[in-house]
Amino acid sequence: MPNRFNEPPVPSPATPPPDCWAVSDADYRAMVDAVLDYAIFFLDPTGHILTWNAGAARMKKYTASEIMGRHFSLFYPQELLDKGWPAHELKTTAAEGRFEDEGWRLRKDGTRFWASIVLTRLNHPDGSLKGFLKITRDLSERQRHEERLRASEERFRLIVDGVKDYAIFMLDPAGYVVSWNTGARATKGYQAAEIIGKHFSVFYPPEVVATGFPDRELKSALEAGRFEDEGWRVRKDGTRFWASVVLSPLFDKTGQHRGFAKVTRDLTDRRRIAALEDEGRRISTFLAMLGHELRNPLAPIANVVAILQRQSDPQVQRLIGVASRQVRQITRLVDDLLDVGRIANGKIHLELKPLRLAIAVREAIEATRPIVAVKQHVLDVELGDELLWVSGDHSRLVQVVSNLLHNAAKFTPRGGRIKVRLEAGPLGASISVSDSGPGISSTHLPEIFNLFAQGDQDIARTQGGLGLGLTLVQSIAVLHGGEVSAFSKGVPGEGAEFIVSLPTITAPLEVPRETGPQAGRRILVVDDNRDAAETLSLMVEALGYYPTAVFDGEAALHAIKCARPDVVLMDIGLPGLSGWEVAQKVRSEIADPPPLIAVTGYGQPSDRAKSLALGFQDHFTKPIEIEQLTVTLSRLLGLA
Repeated sequence: MPNRFNEPPVPSPATPPPDCWAVSDADYRAMVDAVLDYAIFFLDPTGHILTWNAGAARMKKYTASEIMGRHFSLFYPQELLDKGWPAHELKTTAAEGRFEDEGWRLRKDGTRFWASIVLTRLNHPDGSLKGFLKITRDLSERQRHEERLRASEERFRLIVDGVKDYAIFMLDPAGYVVSWNTGARATKGYQAAEIIGKHFSVFYPPEVVATGFPDRELKSALEAGRFEDEGWRVRKDGTRFWASVVLSPLFDKTGQHRGFAKVTRDLTDRRRIAALEDEGRRISTFLAMLGHELRNPLAPIANVVAILQRQSDPQVQRLIGVASRQVRQITRLVDDLLDVGRIANGKIHLELKPLRLAIAVREAIEATRPIVAVKQHVLDVELGDELLWVSGDHSRLVQVVSNLLHNAAKFTPRGGRIKVRLEAGPLGASISVSDSGPGISSTHLPEIFNLFAQGDQDIARTQGGLGLGLTLVQSIAVLHGGEVSAFSKGVPGEGAEFIVSLPTITAPLEVPRETGPQAGRRILVVDDNRDAAETLSLMVEALGYYPTAVFDGEAALHAIKCARPDVVLMDIGLPGLSGWEVAQKVRSEIADPPPLIAVTGYGQPSDRAKSLALGFQDHFTKPIEIEQLTVTLSRLLGLA
């Protein structure tokens, strides 16, 4: 059959080509010789170089006469040679059929470039190892050019057919497919017999074909010498994938246009990851805004509750007890929601310090006693080893135990039993929280730590919650180098047990001392939310201090200069001057400024870091707890 390259150009794509177009070894050579962006060469079974293409010479700066017969390990920096990495690549490829990697490689002049490599095993007809095909791409410049290869016709055919990660195929001058490699079959789903002879526009979505884009792609490649694009392409089964393509025109020695070489790579996973990361950032921003908006109305409510708790009327105390528990529950849900966003984006910050674990466990127990008392549970506490120390974030470990206790109290019927036990464990320390509730079925137990999972949905739905607590418990435990496990027979009354294991450290020589009592001084409260300002002022007054409230940044700056308060409790989101701007002016305009405390709904670690960098002595997230305020004011005023 005559070679199609010797025939006149095919008419338009609307005219189907002959049933078969013979592709000679010379055609494969021409196709491979046209590619310059990939170093493609053949190794013998021991790793010595047998062929060297133009792309390899261009990338690595060796001529064929300089490199032929030498071992491919000369491309590797010393740190990889010390690890035996070249031998590892050959061994893995021989065993598994292929090896893919990214890392530093060397050029002839000793300069480094970041390379993406694919190593493929090539076999003799009897299946024995014939050698290796290696394809290297320089990712430091990210420029795609045609690759030209030099090797025997048989070896070039092996190269093209052996590549699995790239769809490499040829088109005739009119855009009909005339060759098809293994990577093309894997990427697009067509067998060679199904696709050879068809126009390459079948790989494009219908709406793209309707615009005439495939024909413009051929024209652009012919005029510019290459065409590069990223976009949606279509597989045989109709599914779409995001593709990176390079189209290069092919010419014979006389300059006659013979067709095109096309290299396609499926980048769907990379695009999906980028989309997920972008979505994660948007969700985190939304959660931060949501937390701020929820905390602002919570702040005055919590302040009112704290003030009214000082009343002696029994009826008022019962009502305040209900309100207090609900405020704490809402605050806990807001905090959990924000923490999940931080953990998902790797932005959660741990302040690791030597910590006696029993202290954190006791604090968590005290924090959850109200809900335990309301449901009349019996709470057994066994802190068997008081001398277990960990390197941990105190508030986060309190959060871990509190979430487990809250879960146990929520799902255990009224009058049930909850047990907390601290003892030495496999990793060093073990915290166990068990209950006598309905337990967790074997179906739901494996997924109990998944985000938004709530075990038995009928039970969970009646108890409420977002299904965030156990996800946070596991994430925080892992961040501390520990782990958490769940055990349950799924039998009502036998409940469930959660065990948190943490690595221990040697006890430090000194134990930090706790803060002491407080006394009254002049406190300036700054908040544009007048309810929040008024209730915080009442809280300050209840602690024995003398509060004054203003409602914007300019008024705050004036009051600080004229009234000279002892401490300033200031919101960040103020009209006129923000709290951060006020802090900057206070530092630059006042010789001996008072301590500033940020009291705000902005609770991200970056918000706290900015406050401290601008001169605030502390950063409180609304709603502020009266105990937290008491301790901090005493410390700043030297009354502890």
